[in-house]
Amino acid sequence: MNIILLGPPGAGKGTQAQRLVERHGMRQLSTGDMLRAAVKAGTPVGLEAKAVMERGELVSDAIVSALIGEELDALQPGQGAIFDGYPRTAPQAEALDAILASRGRNLDRVIELEVNEDALVERITGRFTCASCGKGYHDTFEQPRQAGVCDKCGGTEFKRRPDDNEDTVRTRMAEYRAKTAPILPIYETRGIVSRVDGMAEMDAVTAAIEAVIAG
Repeated sequence: MNIILLGPPGAGKGTQAQRLVERHGMRQLSTGDMLRAAVKAGTPVGLEAKAVMERGELVSDAIVSALIGEELDALQPGQGAIFDGYPRTAPQAEALDAILASRGRNLDRVIELEVNEDALVERITGRFTCASCGKGYHDTFEQPRQAGVCDKCGGTEFKRRPDDNEDTVRTRMAEYRAKTAPILPIYETRGIVSRVDGMAEMDAVTAAIEAVIAG
């Protein structure tokens, strides 16, 4: 099965994608991760992408499509893919159709994690992690059992991501809406879009996604 997982930053896409990987042996295809890996590995597409980025230019749809093709070719027979961060535009959606068709694959589901913007702001801005081991905490939902001491490693230093602030989060939400607006109608006409409550408990979100896939 090949699916697109949609949702704004902080909606839980990464967590849910990882669960799909673990449960179904799928491969998460994140364009950012693929670009970094291809550049590091020095593949032909990676070298092309590196040259573009070094010139300060945006990586073209053609390069991203080539990366997607490389990753699909590396999958095992019958292994499904989760597309994360791609496609973001109507031309990219068309390109993905062609890439999949040329490899005898179809896009089976588009799953959007729906969120409440105000609640998402609270979820993201409250996040912090142990500086030593990286265990995550939250101002409201998960404090260390002993104040100022990490439950996992006993560390006493914590950090927050500099972009986990309200202005940045709301800007990312607006960008997400602007980018997904052009592609959702394409898939809605095919009847393959499902929406899941991304604000529910993590396990409940997983169960809802599993129900969509099973259906």
